[in-house]
Amino acid sequence: MNRHRCAWCLGDPLYEAYHDEEWGVPLKDDDSLFEFLILETFQAGLSWITILRKRENFRDALDGFNYKKIARYDQEKIASLLDNSGIVRNKLKLNATVTNAQAFIKIQQEFGSFSAYIWKFVEGKPIKNAVESPKDIPANTELSDTISKDLKKRGFKFVGSTVVYAHMQATGMVNDHEINCFRYHEV
Repeated sequence: MNRHRCAWCLGDPLYEAYHDEEWGVPLKDDDSLFEFLILETFQAGLSWITILRKRENFRDALDGFNYKKIARYDQEKIASLLDNSGIVRNKLKLNATVTNAQAFIKIQQEFGSFSAYIWKFVEGKPIKNAVESPKDIPANTELSDTISKDLKKRGFKFVGSTVVYAHMQATGMVNDHEINCFRYHEV
């Protein structure tokens, strides 16, 4: 079956599978939201396909994205991660991962879950845009600016507005599938 996909994912089977199965699907469980938040922070300055290709290595290296374990990582653990060629070896981002896990847990304590906190910004429902081509997709919005500022105020690192908007897209808070993409109406 020949289905029309968003232009940004075409040509790489891993990218296409990610697009077809995950991108833009509304996620409300904290484990998945944390995984995507961490992956998005590592993407800063890199391409998403680079992160996707290293995703399983990240999962292995970061205890399955277990934020409770990551929140307790010490500098010895960070040093061992810096020796792991299967992941992005950036000391600032690795330290930020620990800081973000700690801040994530604080948000859970305050709001009951990270999902309750993050989804309140869109009143619990995805924003459905009408994207005709990749050039119509913004890098950030006023809403991602607001969320970014709030996350930073709560101690998060590497969560600029562009990272936050990418997280919103990945986790289905915003539907930026092209309107002629087969996934547009499915998610």
